Amino acid sequence: MRLTLEFGGGLELLCDSVKIHNVNVASQNGIEKLTMKDLLCWVRTNLIKERPEMFMKGDSVRPGVLVLINDCDWELSGQLDTTLEEKDVVVFISTLHGG
Repeated sequence: MRLTLEFGGGLELLCDSVKIHNVNVASQNGIEKLTMKDLLCWVRTNLIKERPEMFMKGDSVRPGVLVLINDCDWELSGQLDTTLEEKDVVVFISTLHGG
């Protein structure tokens, strides 16, 4: 499944300072649908190059990371259970900044 992943607010530093990633994510266990939980596992394994604990806590993103799926807050679409579709755009933005 082809997706566009965007990282901002400092999260891009965990991915070799690349903000936009056009990726092709294979479905897990031969299952057709891809959920956000599956995608986060894939991101941790394939994109995060350092300090994954700054991005994820357990199976989800850390508190303070805003997740948008096609410009809609993932809290409105089911969070980890959200089913992704071909060409979806998923944005991760850290809302926590040093001061």
